Amino acid sequence: MEPPVRLASTGTIIHGVSVGEVLGVSTLAEARLIAGESGLGRIVQRLNVMEVPDILAWVKPHELLLTTGYPLRNTPQSLGRLVADLDERGLAALAIKLGRYVDELPAEMVEQADRLGFPLILLPNDVGFDDILNQVLTDILNRQAAVLARAEEAHRALVQVVLAGGGLNEVAAEVAHLLDVSVAAVDGSGRVLATAGPAEHVAVLRESISREGPPRTPASGRARSFASVPVLAGGHHHGRIVAYSPSGAIRDSDVGILERAATVAALVVTRQEAVNAVESKYRADFLRDVLTGRAGTAERITARARAFGWDLARTVTVLVAELDPDGDERSAQDRLVTCWTAALRRHDPRGAVAGFSHEVVAVVDAGIDATRLAKDAASAFADVPPATFSTGTSRPSPGAETLPEAYSQALKAARVGRQLHGPGAVAHFDQLGVYRLLSLVNDTDELHAFVRETLGPLASDDDAENADLRRTLQVLLETNLNVAETARRLHFHYNTLRYRIGKLERLLGNFTDDPHLRLNLTLALHVLRMRGI
Repeated sequence: MEPPVRLASTGTIIHGVSVGEVLGVSTLAEARLIAGESGLGRIVQRLNVMEVPDILAWVKPHELLLTTGYPLRNTPQSLGRLVADLDERGLAALAIKLGRYVDELPAEMVEQADRLGFPLILLPNDVGFDDILNQVLTDILNRQAAVLARAEEAHRALVQVVLAGGGLNEVAAEVAHLLDVSVAAVDGSGRVLATAGPAEHVAVLRESISREGPPRTPASGRARSFASVPVLAGGHHHGRIVAYSPSGAIRDSDVGILERAATVAALVVTRQEAVNAVESKYRADFLRDVLTGRAGTAERITARARAFGWDLARTVTVLVAELDPDGDERSAQDRLVTCWTAALRRHDPRGAVAGFSHEVVAVVDAGIDATRLAKDAASAFADVPPATFSTGTSRPSPGAETLPEAYSQALKAARVGRQLHGPGAVAHFDQLGVYRLLSLVNDTDELHAFVRETLGPLASDDDAENADLRRTLQVLLETNLNVAETARRLHFHYNTLRYRIGKLERLLGNFTDDPHLRLNLTLALHVLRMRGI
């Protein structure tokens, strides 16, 4: 029978034999289980002999404790509490010789052992402790050596897979061969990346993963049908290696090999990430050249894009997702690229996507619902609050030569949309109204000069009273000079508002009678709302 091992809380593997297997050795052939049958699966890693009354200070987890009862001969009342104390310290079992110092075990002790699943073993009087120690420890060491040899053999085979250039598919196939199980490599979001094993068993494994996520491996010495171990690389969780055996033959020693496979899978993941980083830079550089008009002819752009799996020959729309201020920009930017790449893969596999220094740009089929795509990416990005991003969408671009103009439109839509609607906005260039026209004025100095000339002292926030007056002016223009409605919105008395209107006209001119002045004032206020663009 294969030796069970126990998974410690630290993730390391502790080799040993179960209490039930210890009872099968020749020196314990006449031993009898008194209580705690449900604990026969407990793991024995070492043995100890009880020679002193204060044994609790000397015991260790996974020990089989042997005793004649000599230390307890004068305090038999302590036997009732002994089982609970030993169980609390993680001991495997207690084996005792009766008749010489202790005639019988108290009923309370037996009941407690059954309740806790703590095995109590009655030893035959003609067997010496040294014989038990020698035989059980030899058995443990032999089994440890067998398990370690098997694990090392598996590790060499898995490393050879990686050295030969194999990926997750090859690692999964090797594990399936070594353990005679079905195997799946799953990423952090639960997506199956690679599988190996009989098709019908892989189907069961996939169903279990999709329904419940990768099953957790119980820390016990018994076999099970499923086992799952994490894939960790560079301090990041990259998914799990999951195994399935329809016969329930996965033992803890197999989990140890799965953990070695997870280490090798981490190497594969790290290697692939390095390759992806280089490819991502090439993709980003090429797309940046396309969007800035430096990539050459339309035919050259189409051909190079096809090598990346992109179709830029069709009518497309450009989307720009730009991080909103605040938050850890570097980590948020990396996450933003990941979320948009995954979302685009679902909506338009032939679309282009790349991360630039401050935004992510996607070029998608013009028939794709851009708002839905942006919301899909945002729902995944919501895992890293409080970071948010705003999205801008261009007009349809009929060819590669118009992509630079479309990129400019999408970028302006993202920034104007944020200014108008706050963080997380999704704006289309054609829906910006007058802001679209204002965004087309490239000379921002001219816009600022227009604001200063039109609003005078109200153009600045240096004076709190001027900012308050500007708010009053804005509401007056929004209500088409309806004094009563403006007073209601601002919570002013009617006479207070009349006084403010007089003050505004002294500063700005007779705007209540001059529609052209009102238009200029409205445009100036719009420009102020776009400040920072």
